[in-house]
Amino acid sequence: MRVVDGDTIVVRPNEKVRLIGVDTPETVHPRKAVQCFGSDAKEFTRRMVENKSIRLAFDESNRARNHKDRYGRTLAYAYFDGTMLNAELIRRGYAHAYTRFPFRYIVEFRAMERTARAQRIGLWSSCRVP
Repeated sequence: MRVVDGDTIVVRPNEKVRLIGVDTPETVHPRKAVQCFGSDAKEFTRRMVENKSIRLAFDESNRARNHKDRYGRTLAYAYFDGTMLNAELIRRGYAHAYTRFPFRYIVEFRAMERTARAQRIGLWSSCRVP
C-alpha cells in the first residue's frame, strides 16, 4: 500500500482510493503548492495504514457512479484495526469534513470538525483557515 496524500491511498497493485467525506491539505496537486499541514496529514495517514490490513467499505450514495469519482479513483471508507481512517483524520484535525457530495456520515463528520476546530486541534491550531 502507498499513500499519495492525506486523503488518497493506493491499494492492490494500482487502485487509487479517495477517502469519502474528508479533504486534507494538498501535497501533490499539480497547480498548488504544498498547503499548511498537508505534509502532516500525509504522514499521519502513512503511519495509520503502514503494515496494516485495510478493509474498504462503500457508500450507497456513490453506487450510481460505480463508487468512482471523476478521476477514476475508488470512493471508500478505509478501516484498520476497527478504526475508520476517514473519521480519525477529521477527529485529529488533519482534515476538513468534505460535504460537497452526500454520504452516510455527513452529520457525524461535521460534528467532529466542529469539535476539532473548537479545541484547536491539528490544522485548526497551526494554519489560517476560513
